[in-house]
Amino acid sequence: MTAILALIRKDLLLYINDRRALVIHLLVPVIVAAFFGSLFGGAGNGQGGKIDIAVVQQDRSSLATQVTASLKADPNLRVQVLPLDDARGRVAAGKVTVAIVIPAGFGDAAAGALAGAGGVPELPLLYDPSHATVLAMVKGLLMHHVMQHLNAQVFARAAGPGVALPPGAGKPFATREKAVSAGPAYDAYAHSFAGMGVQFILFMGVDWGIGLLTARRTGIWSRLLAAPVTQGQVLLSRLLSGTIIAAVLLVTIFLCAVVLFGVTITNPLGFMLVTLGFALMTATFGILVAALGRTPEATRGIATFATLMIVMLGGAWVPSFIFPEWLQQASLMMPARWAIDGLDAVTWRGLGMEAALRCAGVQLGFAVLFGLVAAWRFKARASEA
Repeated sequence: MTAILALIRKDLLLYINDRRALVIHLLVPVIVAAFFGSLFGGAGNGQGGKIDIAVVQQDRSSLATQVTASLKADPNLRVQVLPLDDARGRVAAGKVTVAIVIPAGFGDAAAGALAGAGGVPELPLLYDPSHATVLAMVKGLLMHHVMQHLNAQVFARAAGPGVALPPGAGKPFATREKAVSAGPAYDAYAHSFAGMGVQFILFMGVDWGIGLLTARRTGIWSRLLAAPVTQGQVLLSRLLSGTIIAAVLLVTIFLCAVVLFGVTITNPLGFMLVTLGFALMTATFGILVAALGRTPEATRGIATFATLMIVMLGGAWVPSFIFPEWLQQASLMMPARWAIDGLDAVTWRGLGMEAALRCAGVQLGFAVLFGLVAAWRFKARASEA
């Protein structure tokens, strides 16, 4: 029994003395729990992200003008007043969640319908199919704002506040929803494969970097440098092989999505550009892990934590549009966000080369940044040796 207690004491002391592992094991669950808690309710303070909508005001009545102004003042919404074609294009590109079209004659028709004196007018709603869950919220807010101003107008016309509506009073308007996408209908599988593919390939990049640290510990690194090759050549070969592996993995993952789940790649050339940008970024990320790390054990925990933050804040687990406002802006600093947006753009969104080039270009920028920092650290270590 004494021997068992001594072994237990030894294990506990080793664990407590490994302060990096202790911090990671405590920090990761706290941060992840806080992240999901803030997304799905938090303390009930309602400080979620604003919903981007567009209003197409084709009616010049006082009611339409008041409703548009009221929507713009709503703290839950970020409103753009746009022409119909522009609004439809922004919804298709994923830049606006819902476009509310207020057709000509809506004000008079809605007042008549509420008083039971006419047909019920329709308000077309163009929405991003990947944000269908937000549509119900927008419809509720729209009903609130329309009724707020419409009741005031009807009562004012009748005899002032407090006058009851006539017995024939009815619904003032109806909505007609239409999903808008430049490509095929929204495919949840395409988005899921993008998020999970990015996540697990980034973890492969971490393993790639840990492999370099292991090679240094076991002496393989020194034997490589003893051969007629330079450190730069070894790192370049590692970079290129890592890029090839990451690209092949992502292509294979999406081939499975196409064959097994019917995912459509609408822009094959754009898909390859986004894939290559992501693969290069992943390979340089792995080299950065090796450049900044000291030992495989300590580095693995920190790199795993960093990767979890990148994929979590990048929208791989839950779509970034439900993030709080400040977090939506912060997610633009995550390379995973641009990889996932790029893969969405060339699959179900059906966007052109401009979107693919933008997402691939940002990932290339991250790759250059990671590569420069890694090169600096490897050079510093070589000079120290």
